[in-house]
Amino acid sequence: MEVFIEPIGRLINEFTKLPGVGRKTAQRYAYKIVNMSEREAREFADAIMNAKQKVRFCKICGNFSEGEVCEICATREPSTICVVKEPKDVVSIEKLHEYKGMYHVLHGVIDPMNGVTPNDIRIKELLERVNGGVKEVIMATNPDVEGEATAMYIAKLLKPLGVRVTRLSRGIPIGSELEYTDEVTLSRALIERKEI
Repeated sequence: MEVFIEPIGRLINEFTKLPGVGRKTAQRYAYKIVNMSEREAREFADAIMNAKQKVRFCKICGNFSEGEVCEICATREPSTICVVKEPKDVVSIEKLHEYKGMYHVLHGVIDPMNGVTPNDIRIKELLERVNGGVKEVIMATNPDVEGEATAMYIAKLLKPLGVRVTRLSRGIPIGSELEYTDEVTLSRALIERKEI
């Protein structure tokens, strides 16, 4: 086991708190920081503090924003809302340049095994938004047990309000072979087939 002087050890420990960063990667990051010029290190630290101080959640959709309302909520038509788990999911959908509606970030999904109930995520806020002329809500939570349960729960709450509730289609990735596709994905692709 390697022994580090306290400042490097502390830096390594802080980097391991980041998702996906193991001990080896944290060591590389720590060494990189130590080898930076003082100006580079200060710019790095300033960028972290700037993000921490300026980034907040949009009061409408819950996405990251610099102001009270994010740019998407300020400029887009509110008749369609795409519901996602986290702000990073908004980025994924925006990269497609296909969706022109608004978003609603839940900041989690229903997960009874970890003590997350419907009251712990932003479902109430979604229901309040839907009463304002929303025609369609697209459920774009992850296709795992928690994401599916959350989508179904929200759909049951929205249907009586006369709102069209849709779910992202799932299927076989382009370039893959049926032989290697898992049964759930293949089954879902068959059920959700479309006319050509």
